[in-house]
Amino acid sequence: MIQTLLREVKEYKGASIATPLFMILEVLMEMMIPFLMASIIDDGVNAGDINHIYKVGGVMVAAAAIGLLAGMAGGRYGAKASAGLAKNLRETMFNHIQTFSFANIDKYSTAGLVTRLTTDVTNVQNAYQMTLRMFTRAPASLLCAMVMAFRINAKLSCVYLIAVAILGVLLALIMSHATKYFQQAFPKYDDMNASVQENVSAIRVVKAYVREEQETAKFKKASENIYRIFMKAECNLVYNAPLMQFTVYSCILLISWIGAKMIVASTLTTGELMSLLAYCMNILMSLMMLSMVFVMISMSMASIRRISEVLNESSDIENPAEPVFEVPDGSIEFRNVDFAYRRDSESPVLKDINLKIHSGEVIGIIGGTGSAKTSLVNLISRLYDVTGGEILVGGRNVKEYDMEALRNQVSVVLQNNVLFSGSIFDNLRWGNQRATEEECKRACCQACADEFILRLPEGYETHIEQGGSNVSGGQRQRLCIARALLKEPKILILDDSTSAVDTATDARIRKAFREEIPNTTKLIIAQRIGSVKDADRIIVMEDGRVDAFGTHDELLRENAIYREVYESQTKGGGDFDEKAGD
Repeated sequence: MIQTLLREVKEYKGASIATPLFMILEVLMEMMIPFLMASIIDDGVNAGDINHIYKVGGVMVAAAAIGLLAGMAGGRYGAKASAGLAKNLRETMFNHIQTFSFANIDKYSTAGLVTRLTTDVTNVQNAYQMTLRMFTRAPASLLCAMVMAFRINAKLSCVYLIAVAILGVLLALIMSHATKYFQQAFPKYDDMNASVQENVSAIRVVKAYVREEQETAKFKKASENIYRIFMKAECNLVYNAPLMQFTVYSCILLISWIGAKMIVASTLTTGELMSLLAYCMNILMSLMMLSMVFVMISMSMASIRRISEVLNESSDIENPAEPVFEVPDGSIEFRNVDFAYRRDSESPVLKDINLKIHSGEVIGIIGGTGSAKTSLVNLISRLYDVTGGEILVGGRNVKEYDMEALRNQVSVVLQNNVLFSGSIFDNLRWGNQRATEEECKRACCQACADEFILRLPEGYETHIEQGGSNVSGGQRQRLCIARALLKEPKILILDDSTSAVDTATDARIRKAFREEIPNTTKLIIAQRIGSVKDADRIIVMEDGRVDAFGTHDELLRENAIYREVYESQTKGGGDFDEKAGD
């Protein structure tokens, strides 16, 4: 887990190594100052030697200057290394998520992934910076101060050992309780982010149903859960400061009392006592810093685990060792295909699918809600992999193709029509980055999108809001169809992508397909039989199986489900889920 994160240090290894080296140098310079101060008092002030004071004082100034510069360099390189690690982590996570199959993405919530890319990475960044600086500085300072103190007076320095032992045990107890709550807190951010994301993305529905108060209450509950857990953790940590102050002042009193007696007995000098008091603060503050570093590391462990989960997640779908980059044609064949979203599922979504579709054919796909129409077409471009059987495109198993090459030739207009912020041209060029304005306009003409675009004040330069919120459902569908056409695919799949357009426009789009892209295989999922009755053949799906496959006339004669739905729709305008007699 830690190794997974350290691989992302990459080009910031130099800064990561330089930071602790500078921190150690700073500590060494700081430890020299109390020792030199004792020499000034004993050998300079008490002896009346002004030259010794100047000489040692100059060394102290030089040590302080070097320590200052070393501390500044350590801070600079520490910030560079930790910020660089965070940058690399976000980039690697984001790039890795792009390789996920739909099955991988289904394991994580959107809010969970956003939290990992933001809050969790920030926690790791802070912990890494503290590890490089404080986790180096605190032990080095503690060790050096103890060595110097024992060098001055071993008997009196035993006070430090007793204080460190007692304080270490008490701080460990405090940390163990606090970190338990911190580990519970960060997963709660997922719930809060999910609440925000759901509310903002569906704000129109929230306002339409006047649910602002309920949504506010839901967010307040998620926020209060985080507040309560952090309060429990902080209530444990508040004991750190008073405990540390009590220990420090107790040590000062003991050393002053015992030291005063030793000075009177001429076994200790005044300068040595002052140095021991200075080292007392160094030792105990180093222990305090160590405790905070451990708390930060413990806080970040939950974040490290969550980030590692994403980085170690292997895509269920990978390119073959020697992929095929050319898709010969748009023919499709399903051979004994079974499919389940989970490998261990006892009831597959698709069962024993056998179909053969010729290149250039127009195929309609209809079926009731939950009949697995979308699941069927998602397998063609390897958005998911089959769990049994095989799918051939252009006479080859889809698993033999390079995924990018396959998906460039199998263009899918998904049920959820998504547009991105930017101009209409920007959105269209998602289909082909190098498309010219003329090519974009031709695709819009084929999708009947030019009708409303030309009426817009800014035409094709009109700005589209995120998600396409400033255009209607039908307009969004037509733009998505045009975007798919720009890829000039060998297979075009429309997953209920004309449901929001009127029947006349639907008919014009289908006519344009027949005339403009006759060699492209077209699969059209629809609820309206009118949208597919002119297709070369029609697939009737029922409960994850192909109930029938034939022309409109053949299905009317031979398939009871198709005939009942057709009669229902022609008589009463019902859809596929409203069968005759229901």
